[in-house]
Amino acid sequence: MLNLGREGMASELNPYEMAVKQLEGVAKLIDLEPWILEILKRPKREIIVHLPVRMDNGEVKVFTGYRVHHNDARGPFKGGIRYHPNVTLDEVRALAMWMTWKTAVMDLPYGGAKGGITCNPKEMSQAEIERLTRRYTYAIREFIGTYIDIPAPDVYTNPQTMAWIADTYSVLVGRWEPGVVTAKPVEIGGSEGRTEATGLGVMIAAREAVKKLGLKNVTVAVQGYGNVGYYAAYFAHQWGYKVVAVSDSKGGIYNPEGLDPVRVMEHKKKTGSVVGYPGAKEISNEEILELDVDVLVPAAIEGVITEKNADNVKAKVISEGANGPTTPEADRILFEKVVLVIPDILANAGGVTCSYFEWVQALTRDWWTKEEVLRRLEHKMVKAFEAVYQLHREREVDMRTAAYMIAVSRVAEAIRLRGLWP
Repeated sequence: MLNLGREGMASELNPYEMAVKQLEGVAKLIDLEPWILEILKRPKREIIVHLPVRMDNGEVKVFTGYRVHHNDARGPFKGGIRYHPNVTLDEVRALAMWMTWKTAVMDLPYGGAKGGITCNPKEMSQAEIERLTRRYTYAIREFIGTYIDIPAPDVYTNPQTMAWIADTYSVLVGRWEPGVVTAKPVEIGGSEGRTEATGLGVMIAAREAVKKLGLKNVTVAVQGYGNVGYYAAYFAHQWGYKVVAVSDSKGGIYNPEGLDPVRVMEHKKKTGSVVGYPGAKEISNEEILELDVDVLVPAAIEGVITEKNADNVKAKVISEGANGPTTPEADRILFEKVVLVIPDILANAGGVTCSYFEWVQALTRDWWTKEEVLRRLEHKMVKAFEAVYQLHREREVDMRTAAYMIAVSRVAEAIRLRGLWP
């Protein structure tokens, strides 16, 4: 079995080295030609910009920003922009490569990109973040565009950030270009359904796994009660599954009779946490991972299922809402225990899929209803799940390995067909 988890690999490996190791492992399984492997190991383009910004107190600070284009054999570059003190070029390189695989496994006509600025937005005013965002957009203006590279939000960026990027870019080209970014506010060309998309996708993948395994009276536990975790719980409840436990950063709650996700969210908004919800027993974030449930959704942070607790996981299906919640060592253990782990690049790809829909709507200037968006999302998620599941059965590999095999094969085929020119 091939290990493709992002966390827990040799600690001396940086994220980009991890991503290359994953790619090399997949290349062996699919007999990838060495010349294509050499192309895919490296980004097509790396942009580093230094951004002078006038702060509210009058002083000028210079921030470093990045945009990495990994591969565009299948279409324009696509990927988020993060604002974080720990952003590095190697992190952005790795994330760009992973975006190439995520868009390919979903069969979206995109390649992978990622961007970031090394900054601490928590210590900056809204006006300072706006000036930084507009300066960054100006600096990378030649390398983004509706048919070139379409950014989206990531860590500590949001629809407002995307609105500033779209406005800045549009002023520079002299016309309104809603297709230059995705996950914009609906009022300026964002897509209906984008808010729910990732959590819904996580649960559609889980539902397909439940069908394959023939599970009845399905019970669900969700770690993380942000946007992704909440909507995963919400749709599970809507479909008649019993959501017995949820948690956030302060702790978790458990009720074997089931919880109402909407009421739990109302409680969280009032009190700041799911903890203390009436009629539920308090449990820890560690305990929620080991509950005797059918479906476990880790939707909080990376590296929570490890070799230390994987043996205690009782769920039959794990649908990864977070990025990299399962370490490679845990993957090995879960595979031997016949736990079906739906990997992040498939399970949480509802967001980028809905971003693709937003881009299509922007290109045609024809905006769809929420029902239409979610119907199309369902179709894409089910089709992608089916392809990965079939390969997992045929090759007797875990779902993560199968997903990467499909993704890399699709990108490689595009490179073969397009050829090298000049």
